[in-house]
Amino acid sequence: MSEVPGNGSRLGPPGVQRRANIARVNDAALGGKDNYEIDREVLAQARRVAPEVADLAVSNRKFLLRVVRFLVDRCGIRQVVDCGAGLPTTENTHQVAQRVAPDTVVVYVNSDPVVFAHGQALLTENELTHFISANIFRPDEVLGHEVVYKHLDLTEPVALLQVGTLHHYLGSDGGELMRQYVEALPSGSYVAVSHFFDPETPELTPLARGLEESFLTGPMASGRFRTRAELSEFLPGLEIIPPGPGKPADWELSDLWWPEGPRLRPLNAVQQCIAAAVARKP
Repeated sequence: MSEVPGNGSRLGPPGVQRRANIARVNDAALGGKDNYEIDREVLAQARRVAPEVADLAVSNRKFLLRVVRFLVDRCGIRQVVDCGAGLPTTENTHQVAQRVAPDTVVVYVNSDPVVFAHGQALLTENELTHFISANIFRPDEVLGHEVVYKHLDLTEPVALLQVGTLHHYLGSDGGELMRQYVEALPSGSYVAVSHFFDPETPELTPLARGLEESFLTGPMASGRFRTRAELSEFLPGLEIIPPGPGKPADWELSDLWWPEGPRLRPLNAVQQCIAAAVARKP
């Protein structure tokens, strides 16, 4: 299998790509050009289970844009830590946040060198946006980074984004992982999470588990679909924000979390296998 980037890719000479990259797989799912054949193979394998698999990335992306506007506009947040930031697209977290409030400080976090290089190039002229290389599954490495200490005031509320990241954490102690983040955040901070979801229904569980097997055994080697009970562990000690008018404070399908308008067509099966929640630290 030749490893060639998509037409028009900005990645440059690829070298030998032995494993798919999460950011590049998302880029491919969103129709981008910064990906290799091995990344596209992840989607090709998953399409044998669910032809609409790219909708996982689309739903995730739409949630990200809505939740950033919500946090900055409705919650007054002016500091955002975006964990697992992907390859630059036409609409990034800092652009959404700073369009609402130009003084918002955004710190992107990713340990992939290609993503880091793209992020730094993108942000050369933006003094309020920064990119750090750190492992998002090591909270002390992220929150203890010199850039975080230099540009964020950790005595004031922060929005921590784990959008489309935690399903790539394969450990069994995800609750403890997030507890370390939450304990370091000041009161009034928010945590936003979106995650692959097993709805535990006879119709959708086989789909969720089939996609999970495809992701785990394929070139990406990650992608867990967790149940509602498992997802609840990621928000320890936090107050979940109701995901819509009259809805209980709980996890909701990503596309249904405070949508921008009424939905006139039903969600497909894949769109029912990704959920989201936003919670506040008291």
